[in-house]
Amino acid sequence: MISWDDFEKIDMRTGTIIEVKDFPEARKPAYQLLIDFGPELGQKRSSAQITVHYNREDLTGRQVIAVVNFPPKRIAGFVSECLVLGIYDENKDVILLTPGKPVSNGLKIG
Repeated sequence: MISWDDFEKIDMRTGTIIEVKDFPEARKPAYQLLIDFGPELGQKRSSAQITVHYNREDLTGRQVIAVVNFPPKRIAGFVSECLVLGIYDENKDVILLTPGKPVSNGLKIG
């Protein structure tokens, strides 16, 4: 069990994917994403293993939810600045968590 204080340390925000690139250097199939989190946070990059359920064209313009306060992590020469959240399906492939309706970028999840 974690405390409420622990939960409040996790900064989850809404963002819109504005750029998607293939990431052939990754060990598992993945995309490099550029996500707009609004004027307060700006744009952040992320690597996401979501190639089973999504193609590049489907992702551009899609809103997502991500943790934005992890330290940057180097993945196969790429610096990931946030963690896009998803659900593992029955085959352990990721399905993105998204807002149920369009919302502003940068809104805090709580």
